[in-house]
Amino acid sequence: MTAHRANPIPNILTGLRLVAGVVMFAMMAGAAPGALEAWLSPETQGRFSVWAFWIFVIAASTDWVDGFLARRWNSTTRWGAILDPIADKVLVTGAILGVLASGSLPGIALPCGLILFREFAVSALRETMAGRIELPVTLAAKWKTTVQMVALAALQLTLLWSALGLQNPDGSPLAWQPAFESFAIFLIWFAAIITLWTGWQYFSEARRQMKDL
Repeated sequence: MTAHRANPIPNILTGLRLVAGVVMFAMMAGAAPGALEAWLSPETQGRFSVWAFWIFVIAASTDWVDGFLARRWNSTTRWGAILDPIADKVLVTGAILGVLASGSLPGIALPCGLILFREFAVSALRETMAGRIELPVTLAAKWKTTVQMVALAALQLTLLWSALGLQNPDGSPLAWQPAFESFAIFLIWFAAIITLWTGWQYFSEARRQMKDL
């Protein structure tokens, strides 16, 4: 009887998302004020920001695609299950650090910090309790990642008005842009709330299972 061989494409997409997260962060860091201004022109830094944005959008879209293909082709693997959350965390963490490095958006440091603290805390919980308890990824946690990525894409877009030519001839913002920026800040706060809630769910489940050991 021939053993089923998993299609490698879902895992390849996951691996590319991991690499994309690192490349995206490097570009956003290079475009940050005071980072590489001695070596890069403002125009080049602007292009880095735009490229980083599109890399993030394309990479974030693969988070759904690779999972869909793995299920459709019955190609779920242990390696893919391990690599997928790592790729997500690298992509989200890189985007958060890149946005914070810009220093241009008020009111996002706290929600971004809360998201990072939760992600590291849950990762530490999983590593510490590996083999003792099971903490499967919940549906709420999957939606949490989606909301995080949408919020971070919106925040990145607010930093790119001038680089994308989205401004009035005199350089002032377009009429809808202040409202969009407020919406992007709302989204990152909403993402932070969902992130903390799912983190509390994981710790509560871990505590429940520890009582039975």
